[in-house]
Amino acid sequence: QVQLVESGGGLVQAGGSLSVSCAASGTIFSINAMGWYRQAPGKQRELVATIVGDGNTNYSASVKGRFTISRDNAKNTVYLQMNSLKPEDTAIYYCNARARPYRFFSEHDYWGQGTQVTVSS
Repeated sequence: QVQLVESGGGLVQAGGSLSVSCAASGTIFSINAMGWYRQAPGKQRELVATIVGDGNTNYSASVKGRFTISRDNAKNTVYLQMNSLKPEDTAIYYCNARARPYRFFSEHDYWGQGTQVTVSS
């Protein structure tokens, strides 16, 4: 159906920058929203940012002004540029896509495998 493959992430010092990307592939009829969520140890998964097809974006308050989400619709790829990183940004970052595969009549949520982002103090 739909597979999401993330890349990027890694280790950076506080104040630094990292970027992650996520490419969707498979039998995709359409993709509505794409986004990033994160989960820190011992915490629930939380929204980081989302972007819909027309480019409208939504950010969590904790990352607004520091992170930028963008999307290449032709490549079915979503990007997250993370600047001014803080130790509390440390988490596994998961890509999400709300997509409709071919031969399906409704959208479904798909998730990537996650990529680790670690910010040292």
